[in-house]
Amino acid sequence: MQHTDNRLKVDPHKIVIFGAGRIGRSFIGQLFGCSGYKVVFVDVDTTIVRLLNERKSYRVVIKGEHTEEIIVPNISAIHASDKQQVAEAVCSAGIAAVSVGKFALEKVIPVISTGLQLRMKHNPYFPLDIILAENMRSAADFTKEELLKHLPEGYPVDTLVGLIETSIGKMVPIIPNAEIEKDPLVVFAEPYNSLILDGKGFKTPIPDVKGLAPKSNIKAWVDRKAFIHNLGHATVAYYGHFLHPLMTYTYEILEDRKVFDFTRKVMMQSAEVLNRVYSEDLPMKELESHVDDLLNRFRNRALQDTIFRVGQDLIRKLGPDDRFMGAIQLAREEMMPYDLIVKAMAYGFFFDAIDEAGKPYAADDEFLASVSADIETALKGKLNMNNTDHKDIIRTLQNLYLQIKNSH
Repeated sequence: MQHTDNRLKVDPHKIVIFGAGRIGRSFIGQLFGCSGYKVVFVDVDTTIVRLLNERKSYRVVIKGEHTEEIIVPNISAIHASDKQQVAEAVCSAGIAAVSVGKFALEKVIPVISTGLQLRMKHNPYFPLDIILAENMRSAADFTKEELLKHLPEGYPVDTLVGLIETSIGKMVPIIPNAEIEKDPLVVFAEPYNSLILDGKGFKTPIPDVKGLAPKSNIKAWVDRKAFIHNLGHATVAYYGHFLHPLMTYTYEILEDRKVFDFTRKVMMQSAEVLNRVYSEDLPMKELESHVDDLLNRFRNRALQDTIFRVGQDLIRKLGPDDRFMGAIQLAREEMMPYDLIVKAMAYGFFFDAIDEAGKPYAADDEFLASVSADIETALKGKLNMNNTDHKDIIRTLQNLYLQIKNSH
């Protein structure tokens, strides 16, 4: 019995990270691992889990003016199918993080809830803060709603669980297959290393980890990421690919002044809306500096970030609450212009970039075929638009689609 108690005792310097993908390893794992934390990954990839347990470390290659290599130490991993071991890790963690992607988030919540119940039994006075390292708005509300479906009635979520929203600004490119063959654990990343998160969401003291940047109004920063960074990145991909379909990298496309200038104007139009909504948190001068800094980061040659990666997954990126439609909705609420934003979005209907193997993103291929067959049906059926909320947008996108198609 003593063994069990020790095994389930909270270790304040242990983080459990759901998702050993690019952001999980290059960003969350790196920040905490290099600050002295034991890092335990939970993932479905058998090879990654095995190698992490064998090596106990992995490499992050920073691609900037100078290439730098960081070894992240003190690593272990659990396969997601080992529900008992995962629950015990949640029970004993000092902090947790989730970086599995918007659509997989609800799949990991049941096992997190099992771990929270075990934690309440063995460590009833130790709240667990969970960093939600996902690019989504209202991630805390969504996670809480899902947790309540799996926790017993009366479980004190508001007391024992901190749900920490983040603004993930780090760019992590697709790793070339040749590099993965040499080392399946390696990740490439840009030098940027600030994790913006909700300072008000913590139930325990904010960890003393270099790179954490707590904010008092996280909503402003989440929207800044979605409606400037993500919006600008996708604009580069969609408009740039339309003009230069044979180019591969973002830095190549941004050498075209036409692409650069249009992207900046789109980002600045959205920045003006954000400044209206969050004037205290996001002063216009700072937003303009942020736009110019991002454009500089988008032109990072060493990162070798591909147009395919930046633009793929059209149904999500053109969806009703994502970078384009979210910014358009804010602009409409504030009665501000969004003509450039919706034009940039329309170029997404022509985005047929391919990966290094010469293949398109399968779901994008199907979506573009449906757009070509009947754009109105595609907007309603694939992007969940309707005549009640989006009538004007649907008409505008139809017109822009025809204009762009006829100009090609």
